[in-house]
This record gives sequence, structure tokens and C-alpha cells, in this order.
Amino acid sequence: MKMKQIVLFKMISAAALLALTIGCASTQTSTQNRENMLVASGFKVITPKTPAQQQKLQNLPPGKVTMIQKGGKTYYIFPDQAHNQAYVGRPKEYQTYLQMRKNGTMLVGHVGLT
Repeated sequence: MKMKQIVLFKMISAAALLALTIGCASTQTSTQNRENMLVASGFKVITPKTPAQQQKLQNLPPGKVTMIQKGGKTYYIFPDQAHNQAYVGRPKEYQTYLQMRKNGTMLVGHVGLT
């Protein structure tokens, strides 16, 4: 009886580890797809050059596009803190990005769309 419990525990542990691994991989793929869509929509990749800019990047909510106003203009920013960069677009690029997400358009490599 005890041997069956050990085997069952190992099977449950293996299943939980597999689910965790798949979850992490799909999150990474999802983030990569979002970044690819942002670039395809015309967002520019910007790297902060000053400590103040780096701090602003770190303060942005991860995984979300944030709208900011600067100098009377509207910008949309998606932070990539892990790579110390941000994807920055204007309203036109943001609308293109939203349309791509709505349509489920995915990027094939970095060249064309499906």
C-alpha cells in the first residue's frame, strides 16, 4: 500500500512540474508574440540611456501597454525590463496593434504576417 502512495505521489509531482513548465513556456511565447506584434505595428524599440529613464522603465507595469502624455503628445509604451528596453508607439501604431490582436494576427518570423 505504501509503495502505491509513493508512486502516486511521484506521478502527481511529475504532472505538476510538467504543467508549471508548460505554463512558463507559454507565457514566454505569449510575451514574444506580443513584442513581435508591437514591432510589426510600427512600435520602436527604445533603450533607456540615463538612470532616470531606467527608473521610469522599471516603474511601468510589466506585461501591459501604458499610455503616457509628454509634450502634448500621446505615447504607448510596453516595457521589457528583462532586456532593459521599451516598445514605444503613437496612437496610429497602437490602433494597428489592437487590430492585430483582435484579428489574432500572428507574426511569422520577423518578415511577414499570416
